[in-house]
Amino acid sequence: MFRVGSGHDTHRLTEGRPLILGGVAIPHSRGLYGHSDADAVLHAITDALLGAAGLGDIGDAYPDTDPRWQGADSRRFLSETLAKLNQLGWRPVNLDVTIFAEEPKLGPVKSAIRDTVANLIGLPPDCVNVKAKSGEKVGHIGRGEAIGCHAVVLIERSGERPA
Repeated sequence: MFRVGSGHDTHRLTEGRPLILGGVAIPHSRGLYGHSDADAVLHAITDALLGAAGLGDIGDAYPDTDPRWQGADSRRFLSETLAKLNQLGWRPVNLDVTIFAEEPKLGPVKSAIRDTVANLIGLPPDCVNVKAKSGEKVGHIGRGEAIGCHAVVLIERSGERPA
């Protein structure tokens, strides 16, 4: 049995924060603003995994109103979500990620993001795809005010569902 999940996240860029995408620190003059580390890539992936398993969304699982997630490393959201899926008998098969950013240009770091995400999820790198698109100067992303990410994941039943 297979299921597909889709996830999305957007955060605004702001001074004084590191830019972290897919668990990779990227040199840039601004970073993403959020309650946690604001890693829009890992947030979108976590959201997609939760959706595929029928577990709601990232706001349900890790609400920004909960002080324990203040400044949290988004790798924790991903690892806890993968543990939930595993308990339910699901495992990721492949992942496709599109990052929307006018700046910085992400071409040079796409492979590092892919490799890091593949390692975090436990997939071979060829089962993770990372694309980067600019906003073509349109909207909040095109004006360089924000970075967004969309992720699609395929999960499969890894065996009999635990009782």
